[in-house]
Amino acid sequence: MVAFERKPAYASMTETLRESMARGRIPAGTVILESHLANLFKSSRAPVRQALATLESEGLVGRFAGRGLVVGRGSEPSRIPITKEMLAPTSSDGLLPDVDPADAVYYAVERNIILHSLFGGYRVNELALAREYDISRLAARNILLRAQGVGIVRKGEKSHWWIVPLNLDRMAALYELRAILEPVALGNAASRIPMALVDEIVERHRAAIGRFPEVGIATLDELEDDIHVKLLSYSTNAEIVEALKRGRALFVSTKHIQIALRRTELIDPFLDEHLSVVEGLRKNRVHAAKQALHDHLRSSNTKSLRNLASFNESQKVEPVDYILT
Repeated sequence: MVAFERKPAYASMTETLRESMARGRIPAGTVILESHLANLFKSSRAPVRQALATLESEGLVGRFAGRGLVVGRGSEPSRIPITKEMLAPTSSDGLLPDVDPADAVYYAVERNIILHSLFGGYRVNELALAREYDISRLAARNILLRAQGVGIVRKGEKSHWWIVPLNLDRMAALYELRAILEPVALGNAASRIPMALVDEIVERHRAAIGRFPEVGIATLDELEDDIHVKLLSYSTNAEIVEALKRGRALFVSTKHIQIALRRTELIDPFLDEHLSVVEGLRKNRVHAAKQALHDHLRSSNTKSLRNLASFNESQKVEPVDYILT
């Protein structure tokens, strides 16, 4: 059985709270406090904040003239204390989901960086980031190094961290780069890719399709990494592989733009497109696999440019203390 990457903390919390509300364990009118949930989940407040923001965007909780959020928009607030027993289990053992605050913090930071990148260049203050999420300076630096690895931040003068801007022209240029180079890299990698890896990727994608739309951000990252990093890493042309690293920001960016626009229906087609690539490799139809990869990138380009234009027209970025103009 293929082992999936554990989903981010906030995603597990969101599922637990959503299910508890659906079952009536947390009734309409219940006032939810961020700090109280953090204690129940034995977590930092960052993933709780992100989970509540997701539930608010779904209309399951809302604001009222008081502290916290109320379950059910328009419901009369009631200070019912939420207990651990009220949180519906999402696993057979009845335990709360295993949460990883470090992952949740990274994805929250990644999201803020991406959404700011759509509006130009900003500086990220490492110390303010550490204070925002109540983490060490070293942990904050590691988060930014991880973001640097996917090309969404860079080190500038005086070792300051800068967000790499992403506009329509740059996104189109990066997709063009990948559409040209990735099929070539896949072609000269095909004979070196272990069939066990191909089978693993097929199984991982089919499992994700079976669970859709309950597919977490960490799993989406892994699925993108399967096709655009793992397979291509077997290419005999190291220069192409190195050049393609510049385009990794595309995949993390488009994911957060989709989520911000609440367009999860656009996730499913890319899973099928990925499967076409690996099924071609599995059948030793290299040309078909290369064509499927090229078509997938062209399709992604069209959708991503449309989403970015829509985001720029309809959305605004919320300021955060650690991102400076």
